Amino acid sequence: MYVLLYTILAGLAILPLFLYLRNPYFTQDLRYTVTCVLLWLRINRIKRSKPFYSMLDCFLDKVKKHPNKQFIVFEKSSYTYRDVDKQSNKLARALSQHASVKEGDTVALFMGNQPMYVFIWLALAKLGCRAALLNYNIRSKSLLHCFTCCGTNVLLAASELRGAVEEVLPTLREQSVSVFVLGEEEEEKCVTEGVNTLSSSRIQQASDQPLDPQLRSKVTLKSPALYIYTSGTTGLPKAAVITHEKLYMASSMQAISGVASDDVIYIYLPLYHSAGFIMGLTGAIERGSTVVLRRKFSASNFWDDCRKHKVTVIQYIGEIMRYLCNSPKKDNDRHHKVRLALGNGLRADTWSEFLQRFGDIRVCECYGATEGHVGFINYIGKVGAIGKEHFFHKANFSYVLIQYDTEREEPVKDSRGFCIKVPKGETGLLVAKITAQAPFSGYANNQEQTDRKKLRDVFVKGDLYFNSGDLLRIDHEGFVYFMDRIGDTFRWKGENVATTEVTEHLIMVECIEEANVYGVKVPGHEGRVGMAAIKLKGDMEFDSKATLEHVKTSLPSYARPRFIRIQNSLAVTGTFKHMKVKLVEEGFNPSMMQDRLYYLEDSKGYIPMTQEMFHSISDGKIHL
Repeated sequence: MYVLLYTILAGLAILPLFLYLRNPYFTQDLRYTVTCVLLWLRINRIKRSKPFYSMLDCFLDKVKKHPNKQFIVFEKSSYTYRDVDKQSNKLARALSQHASVKEGDTVALFMGNQPMYVFIWLALAKLGCRAALLNYNIRSKSLLHCFTCCGTNVLLAASELRGAVEEVLPTLREQSVSVFVLGEEEEEKCVTEGVNTLSSSRIQQASDQPLDPQLRSKVTLKSPALYIYTSGTTGLPKAAVITHEKLYMASSMQAISGVASDDVIYIYLPLYHSAGFIMGLTGAIERGSTVVLRRKFSASNFWDDCRKHKVTVIQYIGEIMRYLCNSPKKDNDRHHKVRLALGNGLRADTWSEFLQRFGDIRVCECYGATEGHVGFINYIGKVGAIGKEHFFHKANFSYVLIQYDTEREEPVKDSRGFCIKVPKGETGLLVAKITAQAPFSGYANNQEQTDRKKLRDVFVKGDLYFNSGDLLRIDHEGFVYFMDRIGDTFRWKGENVATTEVTEHLIMVECIEEANVYGVKVPGHEGRVGMAAIKLKGDMEFDSKATLEHVKTSLPSYARPRFIRIQNSLAVTGTFKHMKVKLVEEGFNPSMMQDRLYYLEDSKGYIPMTQEMFHSISDGKIHL
């Protein structure tokens, strides 16, 4: 009897060691499992609640729980949860009275990061309205496109954007759109026909008492809450439909990452983007934490802000971390309270450099698309990975990597006409099954673009999958790696070239600070040849010899950029993603640009590109 008992106890004692040897990430996997199960139970409880529980309800609960807690810190101002609630009540009444905003309306917000942005969104939610979050950098045709594609009734703009609004005013008036500019009393005298001023005095005169929930009684879990626009790196932006259900689920990213209610999160990413608004703002509401809001990113003020406001959680996206690493080093680089960095698009080399310079900060790299319904999170913290597979995740979201032909720009099919799964360790296109439990809402009033993101008859007749447009790789431990966008990967000399891989090698050259790699067409040649736009470090000159030696050592001949274009700065979107469309259109023709251009001549290395050389290549006299 005692022998059996001792045997059982000994077995239990060595069980953790056995599990660790089989899976070195057992502890992190277990912790993540518990977090996901608790979150899943809470979300399912919310889905079943009647009336349904929205992000607005979550905010109102936080107001009741800690009304005097700081919610928003902005420049020299600070607002508690109660302050924000009352301000949004005033705005809701002012919008209802002066702009005739009512349940079911779509109201476009055209302004930069500021507390008023948050007040207005909450006010619209209290009136049962949808908010279209416009990029404040767009103008003219793009502005009209974004404004009209989601059937907007009212436009609310910041006073500094009045000029941009007046440019498109004739079209807005034709569409019977009510236009309001936020401003002071004296601005009401600067009347432009068709433009109304919603002054701060009008807002402050309104009551700050709670609004009747019946004002939003027709809003459901499946109703659109927001329209958030894709970045438009490959064309005009599309308005992704964010339902109340998706908004709540996506806002749980902070909870999964380990953010607590006593954390202070630093938000400088634009609130018109899902990273700033959902992962940042509404994620903070879900946690009940404090937000330090900044108008825009500043590398020189970043860490000073973090120290001043005792920031514990930061967000990042795209090239942000590289900008921080490239800033001048200081003795107090590690003197801060930041413990967690949450975001996406962090390259492995920058990741390591960031940790080495700024200290022991847990980096939580995520993957997902604004319009998509599948994502990953690197809860382990393995450098370079965008996420890790988990059985709980697989049980709730059916996704797979399939073979993709980058030359034909379509999935590879078997003899039966179905897609082919890629084995572990190989690159494939991420697709996710569309079901009632995992819906794809698509784009507002754009059925054509919505259908383009769908793949039918993938593995059986009648099935339907979401096409992410991303090429990923999953290793044998389940770590997920981003390889490229299908539009970015190009084919040259019969081989696939991943722009991200070439970029990572180029920025290892001493003189190169940033690189944007893409493929361009060459007359008489199949596929696209590699080209890179680069930004040089400081006052350094382009070192053609060092660049040649590095690409010859690290890249196969077909992947080496044949053309290098030197720019003072690389064009990026509002969320710091490199833009390629115009660069591809301009190609390697020196007459199309003012920038210095170099050509990789096999025997001489990178040499200055001339118009004569361009004609020789185009005419086939020089064969690449």
